[in-house]
Amino acid sequence: MKLLYKTALPMALLAVAATAGAQDFPGSKPITIVVPFAAGGPTDLVARQLAEAMRKPLGGATILVDNAAGAGGTIGANKVAKASADGHTVLLHHIGVATAPALYRNLPYKTLDDFEYVGMVNEVPMTVIGRPTLPANNYAELTKWLEANKGKVNLANAGLGAASHLCGLLFQSSLKMEMTTVPYKGTGPAMTDLIGGQVDLMCDQTTNTSSQIEGKKVKAFAVTTRQRLATPALKDLPTMQEVGYKDFEVNVFHGLYAPKGVPAAALKKLNDALKVALKDPDFVRRQNELGAVIVSDKRVEPAEHKKFIAAEINKWTPVIRAAGVYAD
Repeated sequence: MKLLYKTALPMALLAVAATAGAQDFPGSKPITIVVPFAAGGPTDLVARQLAEAMRKPLGGATILVDNAAGAGGTIGANKVAKASADGHTVLLHHIGVATAPALYRNLPYKTLDDFEYVGMVNEVPMTVIGRPTLPANNYAELTKWLEANKGKVNLANAGLGAASHLCGLLFQSSLKMEMTTVPYKGTGPAMTDLIGGQVDLMCDQTTNTSSQIEGKKVKAFAVTTRQRLATPALKDLPTMQEVGYKDFEVNVFHGLYAPKGVPAAALKKLNDALKVALKDPDFVRRQNELGAVIVSDKRVEPAEHKKFIAAEINKWTPVIRAAGVYAD
């Protein structure tokens, strides 16, 4: 009995200390938001704006952004999955968190098991666009042109696993039509070739397409949301549901994740701070300027966020596997 008492006492003290530390979270230690992509991209911008908005509700904590790019976001995600579970290292990831399980044969972490889900941040709609010389001016005309040019249509994307790649896969799957996929090293060169007429179509984020549509540098045919968008350049575009594809919906969402095992008190403080940040007027304005829509529904809650990701994994896995696309 004495031996058991001596063993249990230090363990009890450690548990009390851990609970106290979580209650004091974040304390004086900085919080690091890991972005699994290079600096300057859309996800990086979201992370930096979110860091500013979350500082005040976290008691003025120092929040750093760490760009851990590579392997389609899996390097940064794995870094967080293996980080200390104290709440001071979190991941800001996009739709790739839900597509990686199907894209990568040897994913070094389990998406649904190795993270605590903090909450959803935003969604960015996508648009189906075409080269300016395409002989179609609306979706009905595009359909006829596609039928007349089966086997000859080129579809650009920003690279394996990119949102434009995924949207393109779903586009082909929905139309039951194979196109020649042309991958690029980023959206910039893909858009340049689309504008120049070297490729026919692309499906990409409004953050990348709105100004090109407004400037009439590309033709726009549809949006990938369930409802039409209100922005001037896109308000007249039909949804993919309107043109006959009831299950076609693609949004480039962003969510916040922490390593598995973060104390409940620390996780709650992160979630509470996120909720405050998502209502910050400056953050909302800056996100709107990027073409992003702030998430305001139940997906800001950890359990609903995880449920949403599970549904997205189920949605994208058959599409990716049917296309036979893998990254080692």
